[in-house]
Amino acid sequence: MAIYINQGTRVLVQGITGRQGSFHTEQMLTYGTKIIGGVSPGKGGQVVEGISVFDTVFEAMEKESADASILFIPAPYARDAAFEALDAGIRILVLITEHIPLHDAVEIMAFAETRKATVIGPNTFGLVSSGLCKIGIMPNRYFIPGPVGVVSRSGTLCYEIVGHLTENRIGTTTVVGLGGDRVVGLHFIDVLEKFAEDDDTKAVVLVGEIGGSAEEEAAAYISSKFSKPVVAYLAGRSAPPGKRMGHAGAIVSGKSSTADAKVEALEAVGVPVCDTVQEIVDKTKELLGR
Repeated sequence: MAIYINQGTRVLVQGITGRQGSFHTEQMLTYGTKIIGGVSPGKGGQVVEGISVFDTVFEAMEKESADASILFIPAPYARDAAFEALDAGIRILVLITEHIPLHDAVEIMAFAETRKATVIGPNTFGLVSSGLCKIGIMPNRYFIPGPVGVVSRSGTLCYEIVGHLTENRIGTTTVVGLGGDRVVGLHFIDVLEKFAEDDDTKAVVLVGEIGGSAEEEAAAYISSKFSKPVVAYLAGRSAPPGKRMGHAGAIVSGKSSTADAKVEALEAVGVPVCDTVQEIVDKTKELLGR
């Protein structure tokens, strides 16, 4: 049972005529994603990778309805593009864009809530239902079907972890990139709730990082409401307090933001926190009984 997206999910690409938009459109199509249109104001009528381009989301939706949209839109214009997609009826919005102004991000989340839509990101690599649908920028070759769900605050680190799992013949169900900005649409608990309901997900890899309190909140949820085995990795454990990492959300600003506090919270509820990627692979094998 896929969560969030599946082989039938119909996808729009906003910003499809740009360099990143066109490149990743081709990659998503190769993976098997059902892209039904692209949007680029002023460039309606063009064709990119065999996909028709429209001036607005509404025009695209009039031609063929879509469930999800992925945005390759510069940060100053991302709010308007997100609002347009949500207003047109998009239910899954993937915001690849990083450094969207804080107030814009807050407004996007508030509007999405009124439309009962799910926002992935901002500053996310996207999400993938392995072997069925990819909406994002992750490399295709790493994501093969299997029993492990992955939820991550980090992009490149997540690819490395999933790649090592794949090399060890451990595939994934769904992989979700929460995003690295300070305000994001999904949190660990949201995705863990979905994994709890998914019969195909037998174990979960949680990839956190310093900053914020998301990992402690996840630990509390796991302790009381999540029965499947979880293994964790924490990026930025060696960063000094107050040091800004690559993500806006990865800033140590109090005791609950520190690596030590997060490790303590997770290990206290039986979640092993690994020091290396290989240790994640070994521990995941153990949890799966392999």
